[in-house]
Amino acid sequence: MTTQVQRIISPLGPALLAQKYQSVRATTRELCQYLEPEDFVVQSMPDVSPTKWHLAHTSWFFENFILLPYAPGYVSFNENYHYLFNSYYNSVGQMHPRAQRGQLTRPLVKDIMRYRQHVDESIEVLLNKQPVNEAIEPLLTLGIQHEQQHQELLLTDIKQVFSCNPMQPVVNPHLREPAQRSCPDHQFISRAGGRMEIGASEKEFFFDNEAPRHAVLLAEHSIGSRLITAGEYKEFIHSGAYGDASLWLSDGWACINERGWNRPLYWSQDLESEFTLGGQRELDIHAPVAHVSYYEADAFARWAGARLPTEAEWETFACEQSITGNFQESMIWQPEAAHESNSQVFGDVWEWTSSAYQAYPGFTPLPGSVGEYNGKFMCNQITVRGGSCVTASDHIRASYRSFFYPDARWQFLGIRLAKNRVSNQ
Repeated sequence: MTTQVQRIISPLGPALLAQKYQSVRATTRELCQYLEPEDFVVQSMPDVSPTKWHLAHTSWFFENFILLPYAPGYVSFNENYHYLFNSYYNSVGQMHPRAQRGQLTRPLVKDIMRYRQHVDESIEVLLNKQPVNEAIEPLLTLGIQHEQQHQELLLTDIKQVFSCNPMQPVVNPHLREPAQRSCPDHQFISRAGGRMEIGASEKEFFFDNEAPRHAVLLAEHSIGSRLITAGEYKEFIHSGAYGDASLWLSDGWACINERGWNRPLYWSQDLESEFTLGGQRELDIHAPVAHVSYYEADAFARWAGARLPTEAEWETFACEQSITGNFQESMIWQPEAAHESNSQVFGDVWEWTSSAYQAYPGFTPLPGSVGEYNGKFMCNQITVRGGSCVTASDHIRASYRSFFYPDARWQFLGIRLAKNRVSNQ
């Protein structure tokens, strides 16, 4: 098993890694502390998973990849869970269909909470019985990172669920209000071309799809100094852009017409308010626009006389920025307006790039079941970068690559512009 995960790096060390495990697992519980049992079971669309499924699946990950192979005498909490809470690991076994997760009224939420406790106690016993060795350490690291991904999914999924409720529920009554300020003027920052390197550094944890580090050849270009705002996107709407076929990719034009899209997801019809994790709020025209598809981002860029950046352009720019911004810990859970000292490269919204999600030159997935984590999804999806307002700040880095289908909108997805030539605009 060691050879299967030898490329997963854990820079924390055994003691800090055990503390990190406990902290991340506690954070997941805290994210849903104000939900009622009825909230945990709803699946509002196929892309969304019920909250209790996230809580169970992350526990299944630790049980399946650490406890069953490495904890002597470990007894599964419930054998049925191997089927119910497997996500997409075909090499592990069959799984309940994703689109039918909301049909599972049983097991009960309290059963899932007991399952989490059972797994946590078993992990603690395992780590106390033996040191975190070279086999367990990388898997524990991967499981922690995996749980942080599901923390973000848990919040974006429950937002989608609550948006369907006319009562407009609030996920957490103690969320902070986003800062009310005017954002700085949008500018294009000149960027040199030439031979650059992108990809993960060996100094920190990274997923396999971030490697290997490799050279890219960039043309001279420019990149937006901040994210596109809701106010700027309103101008796009008011210009009649949703009715102008010349702005849209063919698939995008078909998509917006088939689905009746004429504004971002969660915006009110009058474009004056939007649904948030804190309930319905007045639209902040200075905050980054969120919940737009790749098709909408691409059409906006074309309307603005620009384009979306490639992921190589984005990463070389991001490597020069500090990882600061509006993250999950900010307890805002909504994009907020930029200030002069922050280009909003990290946090607020995931940024669509123009790059297809595909393997880097020389990429090989991890052997074994954990190799199903990323590589098999490298088809028909678009790369996004930078994290969002519900991403944990210690989970993101410049090389981090996530990916969505071009019609996805339920995630915090936004827009940064780029241009082919250096511009002073």
